[in-house]
Amino acid sequence: MKCAKEDLLLYAVTDRHWLNGRTLYEVVKESLDGGVTFLQLREKTLDEAHFLEEAKELQKLCKEYKVPFIINDNVDIAVAMNADGVHVGQSDMEAGDVRAKLGPDKIIGVSTQTVEQAILAEKHGADYLGVGAVFPTTSKDDAAEVSYDTLKAICEAVSIPVVAIGGITQENVVKLTGSGIDGVAVISAIYAQKDIKKAAADLKAAVKAIV
Repeated sequence: MKCAKEDLLLYAVTDRHWLNGRTLYEVVKESLDGGVTFLQLREKTLDEAHFLEEAKELQKLCKEYKVPFIINDNVDIAVAMNADGVHVGQSDMEAGDVRAKLGPDKIIGVSTQTVEQAILAEKHGADYLGVGAVFPTTSKDDAAEVSYDTLKAICEAVSIPVVAIGGITQENVVKLTGSGIDGVAVISAIYAQKDIKKAAADLKAAVKAIV
């Protein structure tokens, strides 16, 4: 399964920090009801057994909504559960090695901050790029900021879809107009909100207006 450009319009990344007593399944379902088009499971603290159990539940849910479901960083889990793909950072496994493990039909996303990184990721088989942080963010401690000009240059340098990530909100997404992105990836702009379904729907409409 390769992703279409349209699949990346509203890309949600999970974070259990915002659950407030709810289950991850519940909040993800709300976000899917609001129009999320792509889901990445990001877990930094769960052991592998619980990670796999949770991933299978969310995979089933995403299939019901016909939304691609990928795993952050953990290529072995992605292989074990036959996820739609995996997203890796610059310090993780190189895209070509990920492709060798996942096979030709899975989705591979790569985080990039420079034109050089973007071109290399595409060359090594990435299906899409996550570029950021385009705004200041608290979700990732080591996220370096990427300027609008660099974001635009990356979009122009590659032929695969580009998703902007980092500190994006319904209010500031308009600043990315004209950059060439195909969508946005968010965590708190959806999952930290009281009404997750409405937050997703409103952000989706805002993104649609600029891509």
